Amino acid sequence: MIIPAFAFLFFSCQKKYEVLMPDTTTWSIFNDPAALPLLPASRPAMEGVYTLSKGNDIFGDQAAIKWSHTSKGSDTTYHVSGFFGKDIAYFICEGKQLNGSILFNGYWRKMVSTETGIVHLTISAANGAALLLGANPVVTPGSIVIDGFFGNGSENPGRSITLSYTRKLNNTPASFQIAAHRSGGRTSDLLPVSENSVAMILKTQEFGSTGVEVDVRFTKDGIPILYHDNTLNLREVQKSGLVGPIENYTYDQLSTFVRLVHGEKIPTLREALDAVVYQTQLQFVWLDTKYTSSIAPIHAIQLEYIQKAAAIGRQLDIVIGLPGKEQFNQFLNLPDYKNVPSLCELGAAESDQINAKIWAPRFTEGTQNELVADEHLKGRKVYVWTIDEPAFITSFINEGHFDGMLSNFPSCVAYNYYVHQ
Repeated sequence: MIIPAFAFLFFSCQKKYEVLMPDTTTWSIFNDPAALPLLPASRPAMEGVYTLSKGNDIFGDQAAIKWSHTSKGSDTTYHVSGFFGKDIAYFICEGKQLNGSILFNGYWRKMVSTETGIVHLTISAANGAALLLGANPVVTPGSIVIDGFFGNGSENPGRSITLSYTRKLNNTPASFQIAAHRSGGRTSDLLPVSENSVAMILKTQEFGSTGVEVDVRFTKDGIPILYHDNTLNLREVQKSGLVGPIENYTYDQLSTFVRLVHGEKIPTLREALDAVVYQTQLQFVWLDTKYTSSIAPIHAIQLEYIQKAAAIGRQLDIVIGLPGKEQFNQFLNLPDYKNVPSLCELGAAESDQINAKIWAPRFTEGTQNELVADEHLKGRKVYVWTIDEPAFITSFINEGHFDGMLSNFPSCVAYNYYVHQ
């Protein structure tokens, strides 16, 4: 076959988009040896909805400030995230206290573009740090003012941003799940870690997620793994020489020769659930079955990790997702299937048939408030999927009565949920 010259020109001229993560290690004051971790009470006390008086032209008029943490053994890492109302923007920072002030150091990002940069923020003693560093901080409107600077790319931050505490975060319903698609978002959204990776599971809370959806497939030798597409392709993995259906390869072959886009290994389902249970505070896992054979092996792992979470006092829901008729029919083969925690993407009637814990309609069906109310009367929760358009996210949260929302942009869902009144 002869390939026309214009095809070579087309592919050679395609622009490769990427987000270059800025170096956030250069703020000398934040690296001062005298800088100490924040007190345990300081972090939750400063969570809330803030009003922007500077930087609002870039980020919007409001922000929701929320802390998250991951653990590894006895070590715990805390991050504060700010979710904004414009352009699906957010910041992710570390926090320290120094000489009576509170410092935040990290980066900001807009998900509608490749824009990113360094952000340095400060709460001075007079602007609320003295309050937050006290024994029992009680925060009121205007009692916390966060001042700072942000920049573009790796340039030194020079543009001003000011955020003032307005009110507490919305928490109604308290059980609402901000579920991240592919465990945090798509690799194609230029995130710093790969979709469906352990690294993403450990980062997803910084994006606002309270739960994750992961895609489950099997290797040739029967090992359940996390992978979305049905073939090895350059959207998800680095070039390796292996091509074709992922089910054609053993786990040892995939582990040895294949790396996800950002260099991570394709994780087993057990590795992913170990990370969820023992290293995060995630509350919900949606096991999206991307295959059509027996559900029994996944159900066994589901029960195992529900029990492991309960043994350490973790409240964690793990549900088997049923996206189509093939998976639904396999689910019916499980003994006592009506007592197996499941999420059904088919109709309300199918959800009734299997006593699904969650009914999950597609967002294109609308808010369906009457149907949602009917499901609530049956004791069933309703999640909607997969919503990425900010205007739809806003309207579904403001006008709908869902118990959870699946999105590639959990930061946008987090903003809308937390600022909702």
